[in-house]
Amino acid sequence: MLHFFGVPWRAATVTEFLASTRLSHEGFAKSRALCSSDTFFELIRELENNSEAIRPWRERVHSVFVYAGEVPAVLQKLLQRLIGDEGVVLNQMNRFGGDFVVSGKLDDFCGVMAGVGVSASQANGAASLVLNTKKGNAINIISLGHGAVFLKLEYKGVPVFLSTSRAIIDIDTELASQNFDVREHFLSAVPLVLYIKWAFPETCWSAPETNACLVIDDPLLKPRHGFVDFQEILSLMKRHKFSTNIAFIPWNWRRSAPEVVRLFKENPENYSLSVHGCDHTRAEYGKSNEQRLYWKSQQALERMNRHQSITGIRYDPVMVFPQGIFSEAAMSALKRTDLIGAVNNDVVSAGPHRRAPMISELWDTAVMGYSNFPIFTPRYPWEGIENFAFDALLGKPAIAVIHHDYCSDHCGRLVNFIEGLNALQCAPTWRGLGDVVRRSSRQREVSPGEVEVEMYGTELRIENRSDQSKHFAIKRRECEPSAVREICDRSGPVAWNSVNDHINFEIDLNPGESKTVGIRFHELAGNGCNGDTLPYRLKTMLRRYLCEVRDNYVTPMRFRFAGFVK
Repeated sequence: MLHFFGVPWRAATVTEFLASTRLSHEGFAKSRALCSSDTFFELIRELENNSEAIRPWRERVHSVFVYAGEVPAVLQKLLQRLIGDEGVVLNQMNRFGGDFVVSGKLDDFCGVMAGVGVSASQANGAASLVLNTKKGNAINIISLGHGAVFLKLEYKGVPVFLSTSRAIIDIDTELASQNFDVREHFLSAVPLVLYIKWAFPETCWSAPETNACLVIDDPLLKPRHGFVDFQEILSLMKRHKFSTNIAFIPWNWRRSAPEVVRLFKENPENYSLSVHGCDHTRAEYGKSNEQRLYWKSQQALERMNRHQSITGIRYDPVMVFPQGIFSEAAMSALKRTDLIGAVNNDVVSAGPHRRAPMISELWDTAVMGYSNFPIFTPRYPWEGIENFAFDALLGKPAIAVIHHDYCSDHCGRLVNFIEGLNALQCAPTWRGLGDVVRRSSRQREVSPGEVEVEMYGTELRIENRSDQSKHFAIKRRECEPSAVREICDRSGPVAWNSVNDHINFEIDLNPGESKTVGIRFHELAGNGCNGDTLPYRLKTMLRRYLCEVRDNYVTPMRFRFAGFVK
């Protein structure tokens, strides 16, 4: 966990840790300790048996994170020592109902999670205890009913953050589901992540900003598509302050209605387009022929360019995979095009060599395990505000994806979701999907004026928001540096090198200055298997029109019939 967030650490015994606090001196960074309640109880006994260790403990220890150890009786004794005998009542979690609620009164510690709740029946609270505190020196951070499962205490002047859960999530295990669901790992993940982000602000990777975008799959740019009414959604965007990206099927490039085109051109801060496949046929990007996929992607971009030329609507060079299906060959092909990233809610590739990603890959800003071309993972609104909030805590953008039928109640559910997202303690900034990808990075200031940046998309928008000049050392994972043609900004090429499967380059920015830097790859050589057969083109046309009939007539009729039956 510490390695994931970029925090240097070492393991130590209680004796070694206390010795290090005595040997450190003024000017050294204060120590942070993470340990079980069993170990912390041993540490307290060592301190109380050695009065000379108390002063360096107070002066050289910043804070401690404690999780429940293997022996519940030791946790009970520890809490009695910290709170007092009469202030401790421990119960099994299964005796409680209601919600886990993150405190809304500790904004500096809880950040974007402040005030967020999760149903205890949904959350995984295995082997957790609930502490009923009766004394005022304990501050509840995560509550359950009248009790606490994560709280702030103090021992001899040092803050102690104690989780009553024995479980700590192992982020190097494979993900069992399609996406990470914080509700299934709430107590094993949230307390420790909150502590790390608070305790290591100088060394911990963090996102410079949290951006958001709503993506609607498939609609043509017609006044209505199924339950999507573009004028109605525009009014809602202006009223409730959000942005919408249409995952546009390039096959429809000649079919946009002038009145909708005008809406997009007049409201670029609200509406944007991305690339939704090419023809949107079944498993279009799930094939294994890289040359064919490269040609198909170039055809999609050519159609989007034609649409832009005809309508004047600029598009975001971001791929949203049809049906969420992609292959490793597809990712390798997309990397060689002008696309800057992909958005997909499934991160397991199609094909015979499917692999489940590790949790750490889903926690990262984007999944980089496929040819180092980024997959940004969106969520459906019904996955809950708590998942979007946890993503923001990790530094991920908040990308929500829906289909037209989610608007069947005149966007009532959608508005409720948007209001919930905007009500978070650290509300996101709504942007077009391309800007969300370009601005997605993680940073840390390694010394005054020196910022280390990790880049994900093949374009990066970077800003110096401080009042002094800064030097940015930028790196990006790249398993095939020979494929890089150039790195450039508007002024021209940028010098770069490759070390340990990363490409590295540097830029300097004056106060308030910003730049967009892009990585361009060599085109894919070889026979592109160009062209589509006449039967394929006819079949594609039939599929597209039948999908429109389904969306515009069949689905609305089914909804109306369901309402009538009720």
